[in-house]
Amino acid sequence: MPSDDSLVLQWMPVQGRPEQLMLLLHGAGDSAAGMAPLAEALRRAFPQAAVLAPDGFALFDGDSSGAVGGRQWFSLQGLDDGNRMQRVRQVLPKLAAWVRGAQQATGVGPAATALVGFSQGAICALELAQAEDGLAGRVLAFSGRYAVLPEQALQHTTLHFFHGAEDDVIAADHARAAMQRVAELQGDATIDIARGLGHELPAALVDCAIDRLRTHIPHRTWAAALGAVPGLNERLAERDHVERDAED
Repeated sequence: MPSDDSLVLQWMPVQGRPEQLMLLLHGAGDSAAGMAPLAEALRRAFPQAAVLAPDGFALFDGDSSGAVGGRQWFSLQGLDDGNRMQRVRQVLPKLAAWVRGAQQATGVGPAATALVGFSQGAICALELAQAEDGLAGRVLAFSGRYAVLPEQALQHTTLHFFHGAEDDVIAADHARAAMQRVAELQGDATIDIARGLGHELPAALVDCAIDRLRTHIPHRTWAAALGAVPGLNERLAERDHVERDAED
C-alpha cells in the first residue's frame, strides 16, 4: 500500500455499487492530484465506475533537469535500458497488492478493472499486467513504454496504447514497437497516435481512450462467442493493428 505520507484520491458512483474499477497511475514527479482531470473525464463517461488515483509509493528524487517534488514509482537517477526492468520489478509486488486491495474494497473483479497509466505510471501498468496476466481486464498506457518488450501475449488483458507523435520524453516509436510485438504474439491491443502533441495527457487522447473502452470488444470475448474459428485471432489482430490518428 502507499506509504503513510501518500494518499489515494477516489471518485465513487453517486448511487449504487461500482460496476467498473479504474486505477490511475501518474507520471514521475507528479501526484494523484495530477490525474484528476482524467478521472473526471472517465467519471462522466462511466458514472458507475469507481476511479482511484494513488500517490506514487516514494518521493520523487529528481531527474536530469534537477527538478524535485511530487512522487514516483521508481527512481530516475541513473536510469537506463540496463536497469529499468529491475527497478520496475521492485515496485510490482507492492503495486499488485494495492490493486487487489482496491478490488476487494470496491467489490469489482479483475475483468472489470482497468489500469490507466501516464508515462512512468504507464510503464508500471504494462509491466504489472505482463507479470500478472488477468489482474486487470484492460491497460490504458498513455505516453508509456515497456521496460522490456514482452516475450508472450497476455491471455486475459487487453492493451490500449495512446501517444503524442511529437513526444520527446518517451518517443512514440516505443508504442509502435510494443504494438508490433503484441501483434506478432497474437495478443489483443490497439494504438492511437495524436499528431502535433508531445508528452502529455490531451483531451484528444482521453476521448480516444473512452471510445476504446466503449467500443473495443476483446479478442477473448469474440473467441468465446464464436468458438474456435481458424484464423480468427489473426484477422482481429490485423484489424486493430491499424494505427489510428487522433484529432489534435
